[in-house]
Amino acid sequence: MTLFKHIILFISVSACSTGILAQDGSTAYNFLNVTSSARVYGLGGVNITSVHDDLMTTDQNPALLGPEMHMQAGINYMRYIGGSNFAGVRFAHSASERGAWSAGIQYFGYGTIKAADQTGAIYGNISPKDIAFSGAFSYDITGRLRGGINLKMLYSNYDEYSAFALATDLGINYYDDERDLSLSAVVANLGGQIKRFTSQYDRLPIDVRLGWAQSFGELPIRFSVTAWNLTKWHLPFYQTGDGTAADGGSIKDTFSSNLFRHLVFGAEFIPSDRFYINLGYNYKTRTDMSTYSRNFLSGFSVGAGMKVRMFGIAIALAQPHTGATTFMLNISTNLYEF
Repeated sequence: MTLFKHIILFISVSACSTGILAQDGSTAYNFLNVTSSARVYGLGGVNITSVHDDLMTTDQNPALLGPEMHMQAGINYMRYIGGSNFAGVRFAHSASERGAWSAGIQYFGYGTIKAADQTGAIYGNISPKDIAFSGAFSYDITGRLRGGINLKMLYSNYDEYSAFALATDLGINYYDDERDLSLSAVVANLGGQIKRFTSQYDRLPIDVRLGWAQSFGELPIRFSVTAWNLTKWHLPFYQTGDGTAADGGSIKDTFSSNLFRHLVFGAEFIPSDRFYINLGYNYKTRTDMSTYSRNFLSGFSVGAGMKVRMFGIAIALAQPHTGATTFMLNISTNLYEF
């Protein structure tokens, strides 16, 4: 139980320290909050409790990685807002009967943007991008408890500016298969910049997250709630009015709005191990992207996945903003089956 005590202590200390760091200011590297998993994206974009034989979900919590994913490989693609395209590949291998490791690379391309000088004169185009290299390790502490760590090397290039950073995710998961109960805790994006864009230091989006997922009885539906952004309570947002001068909008910072901006809700219909349909709701996405001509679908996401022989495919859709539909695709396979 020594390792378990160390993990709990690390999470507790990190939660205290990140709470101090996040009281003011803003962060960079927010692309780290974009999942590479279609299953997770369908559940609202944040989920640390999805216990499945699905390698892509481990980007949310390294404790979801396990020896059951031996020789599994997967690729992901996402068409994001504003012509952005994200893609990556990941591979996992067992490390004895109780451990596993994985490696991956994720590319975040933001399309072509016109470049202008200080006077506003256009002098060409730029293609800003971020790249994340990751390596993870997990270990079964007991039959139901698993811990994991994920190390990430982050490279960013925006025109003539570039930066390099290191980040770490630390996670733990408790899973009771008899009750289909999953509980998780994650400290995400601990680290900092090694090379800065300029003389200014940019902070990583350090976060503490807690998650619960469970099905009830014989009903093949698993419900989940994920709490994130737990390093700070106040998450105010600009509430738009009706677009007229008489109702120009206001800042909303109530108890209920702060509470729900910390929570992501999900539900999965899983009739078999080879097929699922899921639905998610992220209130923070809805309020961040709201306009006076509100889109009803904003904040909602939907996904589905299936396995055919040695291949698995999953897709997810969301429309966080009016006229901006996002799409994610995952394809995975077990290489040992070839």
